[in-house]
Amino acid sequence: MTTTSAPVLSLKGVGKRFGAVQALADVDFDVRPGEVVALVGDNGAGKSTLVKIMSGVYQPDEGEIVFDGSPVSIPGPKAAQQLGIATVFQDLALADNLDVVANLYLGQELTSAGTLDEVEMEKNSWALLRQLSAKIPSVRIPIASLSGGQRQTVAIARSLVGNPKVVMLDEPTAALGVAQTAEVLNLVERLRENGLGVVLITHNMADVQAVADRIYVLRLGRNGAEFGIDDVTTDKLVAAITGASDNAVSQRASRTAPKGAEA
Repeated sequence: MTTTSAPVLSLKGVGKRFGAVQALADVDFDVRPGEVVALVGDNGAGKSTLVKIMSGVYQPDEGEIVFDGSPVSIPGPKAAQQLGIATVFQDLALADNLDVVANLYLGQELTSAGTLDEVEMEKNSWALLRQLSAKIPSVRIPIASLSGGQRQTVAIARSLVGNPKVVMLDEPTAALGVAQTAEVLNLVERLRENGLGVVLITHNMADVQAVADRIYVLRLGRNGAEFGIDDVTTDKLVAAITGASDNAVSQRASRTAPKGAEA
């Protein structure tokens, strides 16, 4: 899928330092409505730091964040949610002893006349799950009774309660089997069809090639490469992640340099 609409979220020249460690330097990133953008890179490449900046956990030391065409600051996770940026972290943060409805509305319960509006929350829960074509047998089943894929479904559905414009998914298929992975990737496609900008953070190249429209590669805290899904192969992607393409360029330059030239 290709889209020509303006980015709903973009980062320009973002940098972040932790003491003597430069975690991010001059990073650009954007996602458009109705688009899945994969964010990939080796361990320590800066993916988690970038996600935490977009979700309000960290604030950048340099650069600019633009949301819906306007520069913004995101001082905390609550501010990110209010702005329209939802994040589903890898640990999901679900309460196993509570049912689906209670998890979907945990911390944002609906009330009527001073009491919990269980009827409205249950109705809205079914609507959210239908929107995602989710396979959940009952919204009153405890989370502990659900499979890994179904738990991921609940976490993604919970992110939609505030009607966000961007949803970030951190390693959503980690530790899932083949069937459950397919179920989650179908959810990602539903989010795109519903016009949301989706950021997919993953190490799984098969997931990237299955659902992503564009791919950003972070390497050593900087932009390593950007690909359209139709312009990239697994070999190109792995080379960008590992720096093999940079090494190949350096080696070619060294072989073709005139004798006596500086390396």
